Amino acid sequence: MAVLTVEHLRKNFGELSVLKDISLTVAKGEVVSIIGPSGSGKSTLLRCCTTLETADGGNILYGENTLCRDGKYISPSGIRELRKKFGLVFQSFNLFPHYSVLKNIMDAPVNVLKRPAKQVKEEALALLDKLGLSGRDDAYPYQLSGGQKQRVAIARALAMDPEIIFFDEPTSALDPELTGEVLKIIRQLTEEHMTMVIVTHEIPFARSVSDHVIFMADGCVVEEGTPDEVIASPKNDRTRSFLACLEKK
Repeated sequence: MAVLTVEHLRKNFGELSVLKDISLTVAKGEVVSIIGPSGSGKSTLLRCCTTLETADGGNILYGENTLCRDGKYISPSGIRELRKKFGLVFQSFNLFPHYSVLKNIMDAPVNVLKRPAKQVKEEALALLDKLGLSGRDDAYPYQLSGGQKQRVAIARALAMDPEIIFFDEPTSALDPELTGEVLKIIRQLTEEHMTMVIVTHEIPFARSVSDHVIFMADGCVVEEGTPDEVIASPKNDRTRSFLACLEKK
């Protein structure tokens, strides 16, 4: 059964049509990478799937649970329940600056999921150790490098034990050395069969970790398939042009 199903999704900002009839399916344990030029609607798609934006049409389902049907969303209480099924890692980290690393990770499991603080703390410390941040639990975000902040953000998402994690350009704010730190963690999650949707401009990385690649441009899915089909041997001229431009940089 699919973890996420998106059917004919549409989103407008005023007169601008940002998403035009987008459909995709993500199966359990699958890694789907979404690539494409800036302004193609990639981040907006993730924001609609995670309720940070509201779609204007189409359907979004988590498993058999409907989040949005024909652009109409379920009740606020229903949305709160479905939000427990996914995690989101932003390009700008979005950590609480006045919380320690440990509190950033523990806050939602304790206050949203109502789980025992002692158990959540043990799991949070184990996550920090797993992500190479052992001993940083009492640090504050301003004391961390960009790569460390992003790893804390990943730990925070994992602490909710989601069925799927969305990554929105997780390395775009990082320099090349720190980018490697974060990609290593995501690669580790793929080996653990974490279900993920990754919006990324790291094309070699997308090719190596993805089960399925979607190329978006101008609010549409232009081409999709396996990494070899879309990245190594694209059939669409728009895809080929995009990849050729990246190679020249």
